[in-house]
Amino acid sequence: MFSSGCCKLAVVLVCVLLLAVTIALRITTLNFSRAEKAQLEERNANLTHDKSQLEAELSAMTGERDELQRRLSELVNVTLDPDTANPYLILSADGKEVKGGDTRQNVPDTPKRFNKVVSVLGKEGFSSGKFYYEVQVKGKTKWTLGVAKESIDRKGSITVIPKYGYWLIWLRDGTYAALAGPSVPLSLKGKPQRVGVFVDYDAGLVSFYDADCWHHMYSFTGVSFAEKIYPYFYPGVNEGGSNSAPLIISPVYICPIK
Repeated sequence: MFSSGCCKLAVVLVCVLLLAVTIALRITTLNFSRAEKAQLEERNANLTHDKSQLEAELSAMTGERDELQRRLSELVNVTLDPDTANPYLILSADGKEVKGGDTRQNVPDTPKRFNKVVSVLGKEGFSSGKFYYEVQVKGKTKWTLGVAKESIDRKGSITVIPKYGYWLIWLRDGTYAALAGPSVPLSLKGKPQRVGVFVDYDAGLVSFYDADCWHHMYSFTGVSFAEKIYPYFYPGVNEGGSNSAPLIISPVYICPIK
């Protein structure tokens, strides 16, 4: 039989063991709580970031919607001026389409007419305010769009940069660029089928948009026009039929903002 001393020792050892187990369990519970707390904090931080990002995207979409509505309120009825068209260009009867032809048209060579570069201006000029229009470029491999001053040189070879009164973007060899002198390559999300042109004459702003998805393409800012400006169109030549599609001044449709 165990002595009373041995019993007391056994009781003490059991108590110590129970205390050790209790402490271990509390430490484990504390460690789990800290880990869970860290996970919750990380999850909360992620949710806060996602919320901020969504709010920023919503704000941007609201801004784009308001901008689109503003531009729609500033639409103008742009038509082509046959008196400025290069003789190799073919214009539709309603003045809304232009494409390159294979033969020279029998037209007088007036001071207003481009005689070498296959270009044409809009019939309506602007010397104040804001205006917006859209041009369908679907199916084309080459085009140039924008605005130009009334006093531009229309004879012989021309240099189409702001210094000489042009604010344009173009498509060449699958590459889009703003003709800022030097050219600025444009990084776009897709291949535009319609291009929107917005001008704020008084603010000196010319902006271009992919009108199908309402993405901003490029803006010329701080422009001092100082004279009347006109929409500018260059459909390019046929190039064996690969660029035979016309440029079309198209009706403006409200597209979903992406």
